Amino acid sequence: MSGTKKILRAAILLFAVPAVIVIGTVAAGNRAYVWLSICVALIACVPFFIGFEKKSGTGKMLILSVLVALSVLGRFVFSALPHFKPVTAIVVIAGMYLGAESGFLCGALSAVLSNIMFGQGPWTPFQMFSWGLIGFLAATASPILKKSRLALALYGVFSGVIFSLLMDGFSVLWAEGTFSLSRYGAFVVAALPVTAIYAVSNVIFLLALSVSMGEKLERITKKYGI
Repeated sequence: MSGTKKILRAAILLFAVPAVIVIGTVAAGNRAYVWLSICVALIACVPFFIGFEKKSGTGKMLILSVLVALSVLGRFVFSALPHFKPVTAIVVIAGMYLGAESGFLCGALSAVLSNIMFGQGPWTPFQMFSWGLIGFLAATASPILKKSRLALALYGVFSGVIFSLLMDGFSVLWAEGTFSLSRYGAFVVAALPVTAIYAVSNVIFLLALSVSMGEKLERITKKYGI
């Protein structure tokens, strides 16, 4: 049963969420992004609560809330530096130490809540999924990421590339109303400098934060059985 639940939770995050985003964007255009963002946030919560355990779930929820708050604050503090933010690093760390569902939820909530300050728009649901996916994948790679700083740095580069590629996909859908491979290629090439900044900032923040935050999270999760 636990295996079935695990598959169900992953399917909701990896298939249901992007399907809702793409269908909603194509069907409603740029008009329904607020409701679409709310819908994505609610769907992202479902796997977390499917696996919720009363004993450890409350503690995990509290830690997750703190990490989301730090992510939002970090994005605000570094707002003067375009594309250079600690959000991805904190989302990765959340996934590494709290699990896939928590990593995804941290990414999704960080996007929608920080955009209250930076501006909501049709890009918000795509940011929610992009950061959420990065947190989810970090959990699956956590045994390697915890042991190797080189692997962690490479994952930072990977995260920057993945985030940029997914957001370029949004740009095509937003501009064309449908997906065009040639237009997508043009967006990818044009965004290469931004992608490079994403990748470098992820590496810097991951290497700077992973040890101190990781040790604290490891200690807390072990102490309280999270």
